[in-house]
Amino acid sequence: METDGAPTTTKWMADVTTALAPTLTAADRCDRCGAQAYVLARLTSGGVLMFCAHHGREHLPKLQPLATEIQDETDRLIDTPTSAGVNER
Repeated sequence: METDGAPTTTKWMADVTTALAPTLTAADRCDRCGAQAYVLARLTSGGVLMFCAHHGREHLPKLQPLATEIQDETDRLIDTPTSAGVNER
């Protein structure tokens, strides 16, 4: 595609929401204690901090003015797993 003689580029990107694909996985660990991370803070300085739910609640109020984005996936802890069937016990 060209506009005024100058070539332009079009990028096609998938539109994925965190509701369908959580960003944090079991491999992501809390920077404070090493437990599974459920909170991610992207800092204005370019750094990224990850916290478990406990340390997220403790540190996020202080980090909010320094962060460009805070992703809180602690609601995933509320989900109740399905029960094992009689054959699986």
